[in-house]
Amino acid sequence: MGFQIALIVFSALLMLLVLMHKGKGGGLSDMFGGGMQSSVGGSSVAERNLDRITVVVGILWVVCIVVLAIITKSPGAN
Repeated sequence: MGFQIALIVFSALLMLLVLMHKGKGGGLSDMFGGGMQSSVGGSSVAERNLDRITVVVGILWVVCIVVLAIITKSPGAN
């Protein structure tokens, strides 16, 4: 039951993190301030940290899916 709740939390968090990324064109990211970028070249520290957090949450999301698959395939699972 704990991994199912963790999967729901990580799924919602992953959706929010992906929507917060800077878009290459218009889109949902512009609604959240993605259109207001500075003229400084390269990615900012905040964007790099957002990338790292998104990767970590994505890895945790995949781990939850794999663990749930193993639990449900094991003999004696309800």
